[in-house]
Amino acid sequence: QVQLVESGGGSVQAGGSLRLSCAASGFTYSSYCMGWFRQSPEKEGEGVASIDNTGSTKYADSVKGRFTISRDNAKNTLYLQMNSLKPEDTAMYYCAAELAWVRCSSLVFGYWGQGTQVIVSS
Repeated sequence: QVQLVESGGGSVQAGGSLRLSCAASGFTYSSYCMGWFRQSPEKEGEGVASIDNTGSTKYADSVKGRFTISRDNAKNTLYLQMNSLKPEDTAMYYCAAELAWVRCSSLVFGYWGQGTQVIVSS
């Protein structure tokens, strides 16, 4: 059973940074494409970034150059380093997993965690 537990969310001022982490268990982590998805009440859900099992990454245009996704297969952990945060980055951030590379490269995921809240104030 896929289990994904996020941490690291919080409140920060615009221009600040946060690092999200995701502890994964219940599946063969190194075989899965992993990613982050975000959802806010004001906007549609958005795939933020993905990283496959070769380390190849994809980013939404809205976060390119500001966010960096990485993974540690030895620790079954996924990270999202978020820099130069903007108020529009405010959302619930979900760690996600996907076995199909084609879906993951399009920032579409089949499994989600419970989420961690990020609030960016102006």
